[in-house]
Amino acid sequence: MLERAFNSVYSKFKLHFYQEIFRRFQDREASLTTVETFCMESIQALGSPTVNEFAGFMRISPPNAAYKVNSLVKKGYIRKVQSASDRREYHLEATQKYIDYYNISSGYIETVMNRVKARFTPEECGRLEEMLQIVSRELMPEVALSFKEEQESEM
Repeated sequence: MLERAFNSVYSKFKLHFYQEIFRRFQDREASLTTVETFCMESIQALGSPTVNEFAGFMRISPPNAAYKVNSLVKKGYIRKVQSASDRREYHLEATQKYIDYYNISSGYIETVMNRVKARFTPEECGRLEEMLQIVSRELMPEVALSFKEEQESEM
């Protein structure tokens, strides 16, 4: 029962995102491929990784990762920012173009969270938040987000 309820919520978030993407791009071709969308979501979640960190996380070769990154740079979705501590290293950052694209789903998350806060007591919301943090930190060790992302998810 719990699995079915969780899958339903997860599926609804995904499907809402797909609906909005298709609605916005019905008159023109979307500029991100499916694989590029997955890459961008991973880069965003990792919090400014290097190309090698991105490659390691995605379990792909560094040359393959560099190819995908260069395509995303050309399309204007990410930029490479030189590291202040190691001038040979570049970190990947999402551009405003991607943030606008990503906000299609984050806006719906905000809408649903406002509905949750209106429907449940502050204590129930606090308990839900606590459970979700435990799931993220302890029960999903295969998907390690950056420290920065973990901190932001607690706010």
